[in-house]
Amino acid sequence: MPDFRSGFVSIIGKPNVGKSTLINALLGQKIAAVSPRPQTTRRRQLGILTLPHAQLVFVDTPGIHTPRHKLGEYFNQEAEAALEGVNVILFMVDASTEPNDEDRRIASLLEKLRHAPHLVLALNKIDLLPASALEARRAAYQALVPHAAAYAISAARGDGREELLRALITSLPVRPPEFPEEQVTDLYEREIAADLIREAALVYLREEVPHALAVRMDEFTERGDKGAYIAATLFVEHDSQKGIVIGEDGGMLKKIGAAARKEIEAMSGRKVFLQLRVKVAKDWRDDEAALRRFGYKIKTRRTK
Repeated sequence: MPDFRSGFVSIIGKPNVGKSTLINALLGQKIAAVSPRPQTTRRRQLGILTLPHAQLVFVDTPGIHTPRHKLGEYFNQEAEAALEGVNVILFMVDASTEPNDEDRRIASLLEKLRHAPHLVLALNKIDLLPASALEARRAAYQALVPHAAAYAISAARGDGREELLRALITSLPVRPPEFPEEQVTDLYEREIAADLIREAALVYLREEVPHALAVRMDEFTERGDKGAYIAATLFVEHDSQKGIVIGEDGGMLKKIGAAARKEIEAMSGRKVFLQLRVKVAKDWRDDEAALRRFGYKIKTRRTK
């Protein structure tokens, strides 16, 4: 394969611009949690797309934002770390809105990179923008990253996806693939299942609960022809939130469980028995010990 191209593409943007939606769409299967709520993605995750002539290793990242707790600091650290050592940075923005301070903050980060990789700008959600407004919106975002090639897309509907994919492939170096052809992500099934449980909770719960929720996988056991048995605990920060997650007569927790089970079965291709429970871990988003237990490792910034 003398002309085979391969490399890493880091997708960066503020929360809820459609990064995970794009990766799922390009892969043709769901590996990343998606919901209407911002900050659905909480860690870096690889999405590996292998084609006859190229392999693109997408790095999905949490949305960069102004943090209000230590968990938010972790999100930003994960996203900023993903800017180093990649071949292409895909800066994704929400074209249905004007650029804001978070977009400008990301553009400033990109300017300061010591070893700047190839930069591509994706104006997503053009299906939500009148066609007559697209060029003005493109110019507004292009002003943030003047040297980036810009592409207007709808990750959900499909507009512009193939053109963007061709541009990304062209930006990659000629070299052999990094991963086996059949591999689509670096996460284990139990990690993806935890994200899909949290995604289901984000879809159903009110505004005050979603980001105060963490999922701990307690058991993930194969049962042969019977599929898999999964037990997980949903942690919230306050007793009042616990009541909301459980719902009247357990109705809300049953809804979350049913939706999550459907997504996990679609992802894994087998039957799943899913058991959920809810506990309180008071103010866990600002508790470094709790964050470590849930898999979020905050790096302490050194002072000079």
